[in-house]
Amino acid sequence: MLRKILAVIAGLVTSIVTGLGSDVVLRSVAPQLFTASGRVEHVSALLLILSYTLIFLILGGYVTALVARRQEIKYTFALGITQLVLNIIATIKFWETAPAWFHLAVIALLVPATIFGGQLRLMQKAKGDPRSLRTV
Repeated sequence: MLRKILAVIAGLVTSIVTGLGSDVVLRSVAPQLFTASGRVEHVSALLLILSYTLIFLILGGYVTALVARRQEIKYTFALGITQLVLNIIATIKFWETAPAWFHLAVIALLVPATIFGGQLRLMQKAKGDPRSLRTV
C-alpha cells in the first residue's frame, strides 16, 4: 500500500515540479508575454504552456505507473483525480491569469493526459515482457 501512495506522490511531484519550473523559465526568458499582473494574453504563449503542461501530466502518469508496478491505471487515475482537485483550486485562485478557454482546456485534458502516461508505461512494460507477447 505504501508503494501505491508513493507512486501517486512521485507522479504528483514530477508533474508539479516540471510544470512550475517551466513556468519560471518561460517568465524569465519571455517576460513580455506576461502583463504586470501576471496575465498571459498571447494565444501562442498559452498554447505553448498548454503543450508543456500536457507533456508533464503525461510524464507524471508514467512515473506513477512505473513506481506502482501493478494496477498502474488505477493509480494513474488516482493521480489524475488528485491533480484535478488541486487544479480546480488553483484555477479558482488564479482565474485572472489566463482566458477561460485555457483553464477549461487544462481541466478537461488533465485526467486523460495522466492516464495516457500510465498507458505508455504499460505499453513499454508489455513490449519488454515476453509473457505479454501473443503468438499467432
